[in-house]
Amino acid sequence: MYRRAYVLMIGIAAAMGVWALTEALVLGRPLVDPEGSFLGPSWLRLPLLLGGAVLIDLVPRTLWKSRMRPSEMKPVLRDRLRTHWTRERLVLVFLGIACFYVTYVCYRNLKSYLPFMNDTLYDRELHLLDRALLFGHDPAILLHNLLGTTVAAWGLSYVYLWFLPLVPIAVTIWVVWSRNLSYGYWFVTAQCIAWTLGTVSYYALPTLGPGLEYVSVYADLTPTPTSSLMESLVNSRQGVLLGGITGQVQSVAGFASLHCGITLLVALMVQYTVNSRPLRIFFWCNFAVTVVATLYFGWHYIADDVAGMTLALVSFYVAGLATGQRFDHGGLTSHPTTTTSKIPVDHD
Repeated sequence: MYRRAYVLMIGIAAAMGVWALTEALVLGRPLVDPEGSFLGPSWLRLPLLLGGAVLIDLVPRTLWKSRMRPSEMKPVLRDRLRTHWTRERLVLVFLGIACFYVTYVCYRNLKSYLPFMNDTLYDRELHLLDRALLFGHDPAILLHNLLGTTVAAWGLSYVYLWFLPLVPIAVTIWVVWSRNLSYGYWFVTAQCIAWTLGTVSYYALPTLGPGLEYVSVYADLTPTPTSSLMESLVNSRQGVLLGGITGQVQSVAGFASLHCGITLLVALMVQYTVNSRPLRIFFWCNFAVTVVATLYFGWHYIADDVAGMTLALVSFYVAGLATGQRFDHGGLTSHPTTTTSKIPVDHD
């Protein structure tokens, strides 16, 4: 029933693995398991989130439904394990987590190898395009004049950094709690596609981003956690490129903006699979503010953001088709055609 999703997820993970391993061998550099800033290294982060999600799912439900009576806890726990933690749910969880993990780690390594494979940069061209689109104005300067460079900087900084925990948390939520299993496959498959297309875009049009290439434009911004992050990435890049450090990755690449792409992808998934108006509004606002933040801090050019949104739309639609979603009303709504391998929803 989910054969296309299996093939697509596993195929993407395998292709990214081969690509990363080939470049590692060509460059004579090791594959690195990149450390994350949220709950430790990536190999530990997702299992921790998964285990935490299982406990969050089981413990409060068991305590609530048993009314804190020890004699009634075991039947409640057994019922939840039987009805929710089925074989198909477990396959979704482990396959989804594994494919996403492999794809993401390969993405980080391939991004790190980029300067060694291609030292041509297109920052000047994209900067000129920004100014042409805004009739001679720089988008960052316009935003600094409009929003200021102190209070807005702190607010936008936290929204931008929220992206770091958002990705692993969202993957965990959709594979563990999606009310329809096809929604979990849809989300993880779209994530794998998006990170892969993002990697391809880095190689197609390498850039550093305006914040690194045109530093003086951002000199008046008040120091924030985001500026500290940018400084950290610059230091890591110099350590890898100039210092010969092999145990870490460099994470600087501008085109396309995966901050914009992934936050749009999450907003689309919430819009199409979650029946909560407040959550829909929150994630659409999160996407919109993230777009502003990428330009405000100089992480990306306008073309980067547009490209990120494009790859999100492609990933969302292709993954939807692969997981049996039926798009209605010109793509404005959808409904699943499957729920489990035993219970078809729609044969049309």
